[in-house]
Parts: sequence; structure tokens; C-alpha cells
Amino acid sequence: MKIEFAPLNIPLARRIQTAAVLQWVFSFLLLAQCCVGVFILLILRSYWLVIALYVLWLYFDWDTPQTGGRRWQWVRNWTVWKFFKDYFPIHLVKTTSLDPKHNYLFGFHPHGVLVAGAFGNFCTNYTGFSELFPGLTSYLHILPFWFRCPFFREYIMCVGIVSASRRSVSHVLSHKEGGNISIIVIGGAEESLDAHPGSLTLSILKRKGFIKVALKHGAHLVPVFSFGENELFQQVANPKGSVLRTVQERLQKIMGFALPLFHARGIFQYSFGLIPYRKPIHTVVGKPIVVVQNLNPTVEEIEQLHHTYLEELRKLFEEHKEKYGIPDHDTLIFS
Repeated sequence: MKIEFAPLNIPLARRIQTAAVLQWVFSFLLLAQCCVGVFILLILRSYWLVIALYVLWLYFDWDTPQTGGRRWQWVRNWTVWKFFKDYFPIHLVKTTSLDPKHNYLFGFHPHGVLVAGAFGNFCTNYTGFSELFPGLTSYLHILPFWFRCPFFREYIMCVGIVSASRRSVSHVLSHKEGGNISIIVIGGAEESLDAHPGSLTLSILKRKGFIKVALKHGAHLVPVFSFGENELFQQVANPKGSVLRTVQERLQKIMGFALPLFHARGIFQYSFGLIPYRKPIHTVVGKPIVVVQNLNPTVEEIEQLHHTYLEELRKLFEEHKEKYGIPDHDTLIFS
């Protein structure tokens, strides 16, 4: 394989952008494991006072990821996130105003490999979220598993990430004065296995829990489509029914998260590595679907709202696809 090296005269700003994305990839893939390793090392080195204090902290703080988290604006304002955003770059696109007197549930699509658009737009302060949607606070929900990792849990809560448990989503959407947004990556781990360049397959037909929770809390539903999310990495071919896909799906059921085998570019060369490609991401926030609170929705009511949501998601995609380089004959595939 011929290796294409990066030229030596690349501007400093672009090199810093690459470094910013490198630390993000490291945080996403390895930081949790490193934090667990540090915790074990402290035990092995007999730092019992530190361990005792942290375990005591966990005891009193265990429910925080399910009760709104503990965001820290200083972390969300780190300059590294500006360089992270500029690397791709990431853009947040508003199609209509949202009334801060209501709570909203954003359905984010597609998952992609590492959900760069969701993180860049809703966990940092550099894509204009506060200016575009004044009076609203965003909460990105991820698997509860990650909040069991010592030290790592504190870091991810700082940027506004909270648990994806039903209790956590309900807490965010129960804010009586409104102004809260729950952001759920609907396709989840299953969809990441379909995150190939050009793929438009969304795992959504069987996912109706978000519809039920929106009805119970009267939270308006907002479809969000992130154009470019699937273009950031190449993934080893894993068509459904293949040996690799079967193994990945079994591991997903056991562990709760998927293991896509992906690659892109490196730090100093463009031929291989885990740094995403420089592909623009345009995250388009659609129009809200008004939801009337229903504490005990029937199966038929859930199905009807789910169908409406799918129609609005498809409409959002069709209205904007040409603008972001999707061929006219391509359309979403719901699975």
C-alpha cells in the first residue's frame, strides 16, 4: 500500500485541529479504560485514603448522571473544542425557532461511528447552539455503562452528557418551566454497524421507547439529521448475514455497545489510522412535532406518533439532501 504523507507546509492551525481531534478520538476510545487503570493502580499502590474518599464520593454522587448531570461551562468552552469543530468543520443548522417554554426530545440521526456531530453541536459552545436556540439547555444521553467508569464519569458530565436511562430522560423532560432538550441518538449501537460512507440506513422501525417517553411528558419531538456523519470513517465490509456482522451483533447484545472495525487517516499521513477524514458535518434541526401529554398512551397512539415522526424525518432529509451533496435518487432506508 502506498502511503500518502501530509505535506510539511501545512498551516499551524490545521495541525492544531488534527491534535484536537486526536485527543477527542482518544477520549472516546481509550480514556475510560485508562481511568479504570488509574483506579486499579491506586488500589495496588495502597492509596487507601484517596480510594476511600472517591468511593464515598461515588456513594453520594451515584445518581447524578440520571438527575441532570453536572455540566461545567468552563470545560464546554475549552479552546480545544473550537479547533475540534473547525477540523471537519461542524455546522448546526436551524430550520425554525423553538419556544423555550416547552421541553423537547431531539431524535439524532444517523449514529455514525463516533457521533461527532452530536458531540460538537451539543457538548461544546462553539457551533452557536445558545444563539440559535436561546433559553434552551441540551443534554446528550449515552449508555449508562460509561458512568460506572471511575473518574471518566466526572469528565463526560462536565460537557453536558447524561445517562440514557429512562429515569434520566424523564428527569430532563420533567422540567416544569420547560427549556430542556433531551438528545437521543435513536439508532444506537446497532446503527453504528451500518455507518459506511454513503449509507442511509437508519435503525428506527423497532425503536419506539423515545415516542412513549415523549408522550408521557408532553415533550415536543424534533427530528435531527446530521449530513456527513457517515462519511468520516471507512468501515470493514460487514453486510448483514456475514460472519463479521454476526459476531459484532452477538458482542453488542452481550456488552451493550457495538465494535465497528473502522479506519480513516493518520496524524502525519492520509492512508490509514483512526483520525476521521476532514468531511463537513451539517446537523440540521427540524421542525417540532407538537406532542400532547398522555400519561398512559395506547399502542395505537404510540404507533401513530412514531409514523408521524418517520414522515417528518424523511421530509427533513428530502428538503436538505441536495444542499449537502446527496444524489436526488438516494433516500432514507428505515430498518
